[in-house]
Amino acid sequence: MSITRRSNTFDPFSLDLWDPFDGFPFNHSLLSFPRPSSSSSLSFPSDTSAFAAARIDWRETPEAHVFKADLPGIKKEEVKVEVEEGNVLQISGERTRENEEKNDTWHRVERSSGKFLRRFRLPENAKMDQIKAAMENGVLTVTVPKEEVKKPEVKSIEISG
Repeated sequence: MSITRRSNTFDPFSLDLWDPFDGFPFNHSLLSFPRPSSSSSLSFPSDTSAFAAARIDWRETPEAHVFKADLPGIKKEEVKVEVEEGNVLQISGERTRENEEKNDTWHRVERSSGKFLRRFRLPENAKMDQIKAAMENGVLTVTVPKEEVKKPEVKSIEISG
């Protein structure tokens, strides 16, 4: 494991990041960050970069389970919403990397690219056949309606005596 610094000056915006997993034998591509390299001005994130962990909110209302995913720059045709194994909601997609022009000089590469995949096991009260998905302004909203909770019928028993 090595720590390299380009200068003694602290630069909070520097891409010269210390990777605590650098040198370990396991694959840590999900933890990769763009880093300067000697062959080019910048190296690009791998295909399984930080984008692999797409941020998704899951909230439950009295009527439905609602999932919201921020997917800026992705078209709805590039996103899949699927149901697996009866009650597993799967949201996946891919953001492609911009073409790199050989005569361009890149100063920063902070936007991630690559594939993402998230799975959520839904409770038994989810109506899996009525799932709806919509994409607006880079936000994917998936609504999974819930079955009405049947309240148990209460019957009063008269006490004798």
